[in-house]
Amino acid sequence: MSRILIVEDEKKIARFLELELTHEGYEVLVAGDGRTGLEKALQEAPDLLVLDLMLPEMSGIEVCRRLRRESDVPIIMLTAKDDVSDKVMGLDMGADDYMTKPFAIEELLARIRVALKKHRENGEHAHEGTLHAGKLTLDPVSHTVKCQGQEVALTKKEFDLLHYLMAHAGEAVTRDTLLKEVWEYDYAGDTNVVDVYVRYLRHKLDEPYGIRTIHTIRSVGYMFRYEE
Repeated sequence: MSRILIVEDEKKIARFLELELTHEGYEVLVAGDGRTGLEKALQEAPDLLVLDLMLPEMSGIEVCRRLRRESDVPIIMLTAKDDVSDKVMGLDMGADDYMTKPFAIEELLARIRVALKKHRENGEHAHEGTLHAGKLTLDPVSHTVKCQGQEVALTKKEFDLLHYLMAHAGEAVTRDTLLKEVWEYDYAGDTNVVDVYVRYLRHKLDEPYGIRTIHTIRSVGYMFRYEE
């Protein structure tokens, strides 16, 4: 039985989620503010967090940032805001997925199942080997990226995006595919999020090291190809 921690200050929403998740067979923990949520996440070691963005005591963004120092537990962030910058901020701090209120409970349940499944599979395949491209290496076990012998600091989503593209080097990958495989969105969603993260990677890899890694394929998406 998977344990899910709900961190939500709106009591009606928290209670609704608690009942629905319990009905689905999950063990459910609830916290009404960010500080308590972080403490429960670290002490109780849940299998997944449903985390509100706007919380008293400590924001969801800060909870996510601090939790990522200690844990890779899947995090689905909830918020009333529907702006790309808010989504990017949440994902950049380590959230695995993002839903805007109001949402359909069926969609949230589906995303929870996907996030739990992917987390289990990542653990099962953690032994997979390091990816190499020129002077760039990506190690999925230690979750590190090095270029020209120097470690490159990437956020979780930046790492996941680079990992997928490197694993499919030489293939033209559509934005929708990246949304589905990296962000687990199974619809043509906010493709601008992909573009933003590609810019982040180019800024951290291509510019400082004088290389080209992620190439734009017009009218399609992106392709990983290492060039010096």
